[in-house]
Amino acid sequence: MSTSLILVLLGCGFLAIGVPVAFALALATVGALLIADAYPLVVVLKETFTGIDSFPLMAVPFFILAAELMSGGSLTEVLLKFAGQFVGHKRGGLGYTNVVSLTFFSGISGSALADAAGPGSMLIRMMDKAGYDRSYAAALTAATAIVGPIIPPSIIMIIYALAAENVSVGALFIAGFTPGVLIAVAMCVVNWRVSTRRNYKGDGQLPSWAEIGRTTWKALPAILLPVVILGGMRAGWFTPTEASVVAVFYALVCGKWVYRTLQWGALPDILARSALLSASVLIIIGLSAAFAWVLTIEAVPQALADWIISMQLSPLMFLVLVNVFLLLFGIFIEPLPGVMVLAPILAPVAVKLGIDPVHFAMVMIYNLTLGMITPPVGGLLFVTSNVARVPLGPLTRELMPFLWAHGVVLMLLTFVPALSTWAPRALGFK
Repeated sequence: MSTSLILVLLGCGFLAIGVPVAFALALATVGALLIADAYPLVVVLKETFTGIDSFPLMAVPFFILAAELMSGGSLTEVLLKFAGQFVGHKRGGLGYTNVVSLTFFSGISGSALADAAGPGSMLIRMMDKAGYDRSYAAALTAATAIVGPIIPPSIIMIIYALAAENVSVGALFIAGFTPGVLIAVAMCVVNWRVSTRRNYKGDGQLPSWAEIGRTTWKALPAILLPVVILGGMRAGWFTPTEASVVAVFYALVCGKWVYRTLQWGALPDILARSALLSASVLIIIGLSAAFAWVLTIEAVPQALADWIISMQLSPLMFLVLVNVFLLLFGIFIEPLPGVMVLAPILAPVAVKLGIDPVHFAMVMIYNLTLGMITPPVGGLLFVTSNVARVPLGPLTRELMPFLWAHGVVLMLLTFVPALSTWAPRALGFK
């Protein structure tokens, strides 16, 4: 039995019995090397450290720290008030506020879990007090938090650019805007339908233009963070890694001197939370790299690529099959290790079939991210269930209309490449 087959079987086995993804990958890699006795065990340590020994990867902890600084600076409340003033008065207004707020916040955090646990928890409480079904509020929050990894800055996009090496981080950042807006619109459509059927009313009158102007002016520094990051990258002032450092200083200035809500005494806790989250992400990346090394050295990517090409699939049929495979794969594994393992295998095949690399990257990232809200392993479901204090059963039932809406958006991204590619091309990103 080959080392790669043992590796895959062990990995699936450990995931099936509930071993956390990072440790499942590590145990599968060590087990395969021990059983096959083809490579020394030291390669696990070597490839784990090699996987995180990357300058562009330094952007991950800095973007995480920037998001924590913004949250510590009361950014959540500012964005909630900004979003609510436009849609809060409508039928289902708090549902729309949920969608709009999380969409804005995703441009800062880059993480679906952070969006659900931070502003998402506040929005669930607000919707519960206003008479919304708590399970519905949790389902809406989980479904909308998917926007976090799609709208830049996105941690998973940074990882994809490192794993695939045929797209730039800047191009992926720009490409995420249109899909992110489409997802938000789809969530609003579902909220409109449910709110109409259940008679979820708005929370008041439309504010005056003067009040809207004051609220917008106050929220402007927070909203401009993605503009500063992307604008600086496009102008050539800094690289994506340097942009993450700029984001940290920008968040610090906003929280301490613009909003004046960030206290120096809160920095140790903010730094500790950022370090813990960064460490968990980097552990997954490192161990995924060791897992992927065994597959690569066994020539699995090349064999799979040759097999797919020999089938003489059209680009469209290839994308359809990839969608089905990734949706099933994403049920059992988190997006970050999924990208680390699959991007080096599938991205070259897509290029050989003439599929635009940015288009394929967005389809793959969105697919794997959907696994976070797909039972039974979806990590975002467990976080939202815990935050909202609702059982997984009712939450999953309320989630079904949103999953259908996500499916529609996924088909649009698959069959209309321009939705992903026009913005990067228009702005000159490769």
